[in-house]
Amino acid sequence: MNHLWSPWRMEYINNHDKVEGCVFCNAIQSADGQENLIIVRGKQAFVILNRYPYTSGHLMVVPYAHRPMLDELDAAIRSEMMELTNQAILVLQRIYHPQGFNLGMNIGAVAGAGIAEHVHLHIVPRWGGDTNFMSAVADTRVLPESLEETYQRISSGWKGE
Repeated sequence: MNHLWSPWRMEYINNHDKVEGCVFCNAIQSADGQENLIIVRGKQAFVILNRYPYTSGHLMVVPYAHRPMLDELDAAIRSEMMELTNQAILVLQRIYHPQGFNLGMNIGAVAGAGIAEHVHLHIVPRWGGDTNFMSAVADTRVLPESLEETYQRISSGWKGE
């Protein structure tokens, strides 16, 4: 299986037939598994694997509420999002042993949000040297495992298996 992140793949993603509606809201309606990539559901938010990850283990914490801005969520939802973020970091540390994490939200299209209409928080595990010449020279990312394997590892790790 090819795990390269290439300009061709980005073109495919950008030009491929778009799914109707919000990808997060659609995922909420589907049964959990490798198809919708939801790792765990909380009361007001859920953790989902990024379909186009920067690194293995790239997760997102997403509220069920379809809102574009963080301030449009109540304090209980924001609190649960942070608790899920903390739990995700603990699971990723056990499974992947990263040396650090990038946590972030791109709020608004001009800030880089690919899905601007539904706020979400990215959790990206990082290792020394995880960005190499391939990203700079070839506009390509190499992932060490398939998305399916990442899903299995993280969902099993979340359950404590």
